[in-house]
Parts: sequence; structure tokens; C-alpha cells
Amino acid sequence: MVDLYPGWIVQEATITYPVTDGSVLLIEKKRGVGAGLYNGPGGKVEAGESPREAARREVREEIRVRVPALSKFGELEFVFGGDHFMTVHVYRAPGVLGDPEETVEAKPRWVALDAVPYDRMWEDDRYWLPLLLAGRTFRGWFRFDGAGETLRGRFVEPDVTV
Repeated sequence: MVDLYPGWIVQEATITYPVTDGSVLLIEKKRGVGAGLYNGPGGKVEAGESPREAARREVREEIRVRVPALSKFGELEFVFGGDHFMTVHVYRAPGVLGDPEETVEAKPRWVALDAVPYDRMWEDDRYWLPLLLAGRTFRGWFRFDGAGETLRGRFVEPDVTV
């Protein structure tokens, strides 16, 4: 964790989207924040670990595959109520090595790029995920209500260095 804001301890996390042959690998989260929603594999950066290392570890743990390479495409800040919730490093991978497996954390599913189920994802995803899928970088922030259920504000800047 990093103390970037006065009084706020910032939790860093990662999310990875393997994309290949016109499809993206999503997971249906089975527990934790966002359970029941589709997302990419990811989670918190552990002490002594870089975001890139965390992204690789989370993909292995959640769906039992490796990513051959990772490119950072975005960085997102999330605020719930008046509290900083998380800084998320967003990665894209050119596919995976192995066959994705369901685990206690996640159920993996390849989805055509034109059939991403935004209605079953976090509300913010519709504002930045299309940029990642189109190969564009971005940076942004999202403010949700205190329960993390309703999007109250947003900003996304495309085509930036991340």
C-alpha cells in the first residue's frame, strides 16, 4: 500500500484481460468484491510484489493459466463514498498458455469482442474496457456511492502514457 493522499492509504490491485483471435477471456467472479459479475482476473498487490508480478500471480491463481506477456494499458482510481478504495493497474495479454480452469475464485469464459456482457459487469467497465479492447491506453477515476453500487462520477482520458 502507498500513502499517496493525505489520510488515505491506497490499496493497489491489478486486472488482466487476455485478448486473442477476436475474443477476450473474462471471469465470472464467485466471491469477494464484485461476486456474480464478469471481470478480468486480478486482485490485490501483495507486499514486496510489483503490479506486473501480482497480475501474473492472480491469473495463475484464479484460472490456472499463464500469460505469455503483459502490457500495461491503463490505471484507474476508485473512490467509494468519500474514501479512496483502490488504484487498479490494467493489463492486456496476447492470449494465455494453457486451458483456463474454473476455481473457487472464478469461472473463466472466452467472449467475442462484440459480445462483451457490459450489463453483467461493473458500471465503470463500459467507459474504459472498449479502449483496452481497441488497443488504446487510458487513465481515469470513478466515484461510487458508499456501498460501491451506484456510479456517481467518472473521468477517462484515452491515449495517455501509463
